Amino acid sequence: MTMAEPTESGRFGDFGGMYVPETLVPACQELDRAFRDAWGDPAFRNELDHLLRTYAGRPSPLTECHRLGEELGCRILFKREDLNHTGSHKINNVLGQALLAKRMGKTRIVAETGAGQHGVASATAAALFGMECVVYMGTVDIERQKLNVFRMQLLGAEVRAAETGSQTLKDAVNEAMRYWVSAVEDTHYCLGSVMGPHPYPWMVREFHRVIGDESRKQCAELLDGGVPDYVVACVGGGSNAAGIFAGFADTEAQLIGAEPAGGAAVGRAVPGIVHGSKSYLMQDEWGQVLEAESISAGLDYPGIGPEHAHLAASGRARYEPVTDAEVVEAFQLCSRTEGIIPALESAHALAWIAKMRDEVAGTTILVNMSGRGDKDVNQMMDVLGS
Repeated sequence: MTMAEPTESGRFGDFGGMYVPETLVPACQELDRAFRDAWGDPAFRNELDHLLRTYAGRPSPLTECHRLGEELGCRILFKREDLNHTGSHKINNVLGQALLAKRMGKTRIVAETGAGQHGVASATAAALFGMECVVYMGTVDIERQKLNVFRMQLLGAEVRAAETGSQTLKDAVNEAMRYWVSAVEDTHYCLGSVMGPHPYPWMVREFHRVIGDESRKQCAELLDGGVPDYVVACVGGGSNAAGIFAGFADTEAQLIGAEPAGGAAVGRAVPGIVHGSKSYLMQDEWGQVLEAESISAGLDYPGIGPEHAHLAASGRARYEPVTDAEVVEAFQLCSRTEGIIPALESAHALAWIAKMRDEVAGTTILVNMSGRGDKDVNQMMDVLGS
């Protein structure tokens, strides 16, 4: 199986599509045409590759984690997206979308953010290209991610609070989409994950495919069999997982998405429509969206990208929950054994390995270290009572 282009209507199997108000249909269609044109243009690809290399710091290295592997009884390799400029994988997608927005003649980008990593990356790209930037962030997340809020403001972005609903990532997406409806002429919505209406799930995955492509080459050089036994990534909307899975979907490697137990959209496996596409979604018996709960602001989302729903339904990937307590343990274990403080999001992948140590004993596991944990230190001080 490969992670290929969706159908013309944006479908991955039974999932995906373009469920948006009539006022946004032309904007989504314009974006689809613009992305296809740009992605097929060698000049655009070369400019993006140059930015990823000279500005974002790609390729990101593969680090073998000897002490952590010894502790958990397996061989562990980290794909170091935490070493990218801005501290996470988010810069890959944002540089691509900002470059595309500039090509389309847009002067402003609007973005949503949960943990702040996508917001920081969006503000960074806007500063680089001389564009205005508005970032919506849930009030709850603004409080627990104050450092990233300041970083966005320092970079010149306007941070607006999403004060409705659960006041977290879902609500930030709602507000960003509302803003886009009112300003489509000069504004590009820089969506931060593989969710939303077509072409976003496909486009964002393609901008992140560089993670999987690099990892595939690096594993071929390092591993006797060329591929790991498992590829593990945290999943909220699922951008970092889609990027690294894309490099291994056509291999025998098992693909594992680690979901927060309080936001396990695949674990609850109820199809529904949210934010413009059909996917698995946490909802009650009347179809109302349930509130997700996670220690990680970046995974505090009740749905999942439609291609992940397709990978789950087809059996190509597994999506399994880990608890906040397991994540906190993994966060500390990684810090103490490897000298790498992971983002709380990335710590979900490590928590799955620790939880499943009997299953994975003696295997080789590639983990997408999607972000660094600097942003989470204040929160963890409160959690750990330091």
